Amino acid sequence: MLSRRTFIQTSSATALASRLFAAADSTKPNPELETLGAVALAEAKKLKATYCDIRIIRYRRQFVTVRLNPERGTGKTLEVPNISDGGSFGFGVRVIADGSWGFAASPIVTKAEIARITGEAVAVAKANAVLKSRPVQLAPVKAYRDRWQTPFERDPFAVSIEEKLELIRTAAAAAKKDKRVFSAGCNIGFRSEDKYFASSEGSSIQQLNLQTSAQVNATAVDQAKALSKTRRYVPPPVTAGYEFVPIMNLVENAGRVREEVIEHLNAPPVTAGKKDLVLLPNHLWLTIHESLGHSTELDRALGYEANYAGTSFLTTDKLGKARIGSDIVNVWGDRTTDRGLATVGYDDDGVKATKFPIIEKGIFKHYQTIRDQAHLINEKESRGCCFADNWSSVPFQRMPNVWLEPGKPTTTLDDLISGIDDGILIDGDGSFSIDQQRYNFQFGGDAYWAIKNGKKAGMISQVGYQARTTDFWQACDLIAGPAYWQQWGATNDGKGEPAQSNSVSHGCSPTRFRQINVIQTD
Repeated sequence: MLSRRTFIQTSSATALASRLFAAADSTKPNPELETLGAVALAEAKKLKATYCDIRIIRYRRQFVTVRLNPERGTGKTLEVPNISDGGSFGFGVRVIADGSWGFAASPIVTKAEIARITGEAVAVAKANAVLKSRPVQLAPVKAYRDRWQTPFERDPFAVSIEEKLELIRTAAAAAKKDKRVFSAGCNIGFRSEDKYFASSEGSSIQQLNLQTSAQVNATAVDQAKALSKTRRYVPPPVTAGYEFVPIMNLVENAGRVREEVIEHLNAPPVTAGKKDLVLLPNHLWLTIHESLGHSTELDRALGYEANYAGTSFLTTDKLGKARIGSDIVNVWGDRTTDRGLATVGYDDDGVKATKFPIIEKGIFKHYQTIRDQAHLINEKESRGCCFADNWSSVPFQRMPNVWLEPGKPTTTLDDLISGIDDGILIDGDGSFSIDQQRYNFQFGGDAYWAIKNGKKAGMISQVGYQARTTDFWQACDLIAGPAYWQQWGATNDGKGEPAQSNSVSHGCSPTRFRQINVIQTD
């Protein structure tokens, strides 16, 4: 049972968060947030810390879903809706004292608590200093006083649940509208992050990040063969408001999902062997993420992630020299791209969002870095890749949007297909496996079509492909033009210990790869 004291504390915190992060047209941070931030900075200075930053953050997440399933023994269809809506509000303080990091956090956002938690962070830093091998060294950064937000037209949290339910019910019903479809579903989700950042180096930054995502799915079953297949439509998850939801075309694509899942159920299995692949953006994004995104994180290359999520084959001796892909492979790290999930105004080090080359003409050029890493590879500036998934989490190096540059404007999807005698077109992401150094991998998709004699043929099934990262990207010989470029991504990219979740987009055009090893999967 909720106690009266807890109820009052929760209500007070909600009211405070609403006031601090109220919508405004100002280009400067809320003065009350700046006053709270100044408490941490002053306390850290008094305690002889050489650096301090504070993040005060309010989160909100809403997930609306509906599932259509048959009722056992009756043949009726049951509709199962579900709505989750929650959030959190708190702050975290990070300091450097005696050359080491210290961090502490609290959900009680008051001046007295901020001062107390800052003292805890300094105490943690001084305790850590006993174990340090070398002092923390931060790359320089400019001081900013700014207010930034995701461009949006319609606040998704101001849209009624009834409107959202009506949309996803209609889409799920369209996907289920065939007796051969056993079950179907649709969901739509929204996330907001209201963040204030202040540092002892003079920055005061307020940001609002909004994310919108959705999915429609259908499962077809052949009971005689004890076989089932699932088909999904996942529109690009984006940083945008509710105005993007109609662009997702959930209901329209639900009908296509229904037809294709039935076709998939009856599709013959692939014949294993070396084949040319045409990978659509809603599939290739995941291959980019796992093979190029994670392998070019500097903390992995240095072994910091070895205990949990692995290292990287791209060790520091390969920087600027290693050939990763063919000459047409150009890959960018980018926290500025329109609607990218990792797009922000500033990172959690207070570094202004930027864009930088990771691979140029197939050659590995730059790691993703943060302020305390740059000097380790003799760079003078951070690449702006610092992020924490919660006010209670320690900021560390996380992936920006990582995207593949499109090909020539005149290159079409038909050009990719017409140059193939025996190949496969892969649509949508599926299961995958990759080793701890991001080198050997296997990927599946959501749907597959054979390519025969330069033309797209019928659907096939049970497809997986295997390669090594460098072999795979060096086999890339043609990329469709900018008109085909699209971003897909994930809102749940895990890393770290304790684990944190990051949102990141990966853009690309349809891309062709020659003679990749294809296997038949279950």
